[in-house]
Amino acid sequence: MHHPEGAPSAALFILLVIVPVVLLGLYLLAALRIRRTARWSGWRIASFTAGTVLIVAAMLPPLASWAHHDLRGHMVQHLFLGMFGPLGLVFGAPGSLLLRSVPARMARGIMNFLRIRPIRFLIHPVTAAFLDIGGMYLLYLTPFYTLSMGDPVLFVLLHVHFVLSGYLFTWSVAGPDPAPHRPSRNLRLIVIFIATAAHAILGKLMYGYGYPQGSLASIEEIQAAAQWMYYGGDLAEFLIIIGFFAAWFRQRSALPGALKDY
Repeated sequence: MHHPEGAPSAALFILLVIVPVVLLGLYLLAALRIRRTARWSGWRIASFTAGTVLIVAAMLPPLASWAHHDLRGHMVQHLFLGMFGPLGLVFGAPGSLLLRSVPARMARGIMNFLRIRPIRFLIHPVTAAFLDIGGMYLLYLTPFYTLSMGDPVLFVLLHVHFVLSGYLFTWSVAGPDPAPHRPSRNLRLIVIFIATAAHAILGKLMYGYGYPQGSLASIEEIQAAAQWMYYGGDLAEFLIIIGFFAAWFRQRSALPGALKDY
């Protein structure tokens, strides 16, 4: 398997190592500030921290080195960047923390921005699922994967896409942060199940037909990577479903304490 020379590049290191660490620092400062006068769940802090650690770990040795020459390593890195890392970030509720940390006028401006029609279209669960799961189909069932491994710009964009699309999908269907004009729970649940099925089908296609083709990986390596995708994706999506129903039951029963706050 061929990768861009010197990968991960400086740009990729900054975007997926330095930026997440800086954002974690800002998150912790804001959380500590709020906890002086009000309640902010420790579970949320732990979740956001864990998500950041997974993303950073995916871009550092030994995982990044493994991913550079082995499709199995790439798939584990993909799971960290595109599924488990964003899941931790989303359930850390950074949007709620931001809205509570800025002046009321700025908070209203943020919510009004989310009401703009193009933004509403972008953050809709169907759009988010298409960008996330559809992007995986494009990557692994077409020559795009091989192209991205040989092009430094595509290589950087690919990894950033993993994080952003994974975050957008998780937030759109199950995120605890407020969102104007959020679709019904039934629609979001349907999108979760369709996305789960589509992800599983992709894993089976990779396993059965040797995708991505042209990667120079052996069939055994491809099949092992497909298994990582299949079972790792099932676990991540199961956690999303748990988060979805936990928020639903919390709103219905209005439980006090930590569970309510998380």
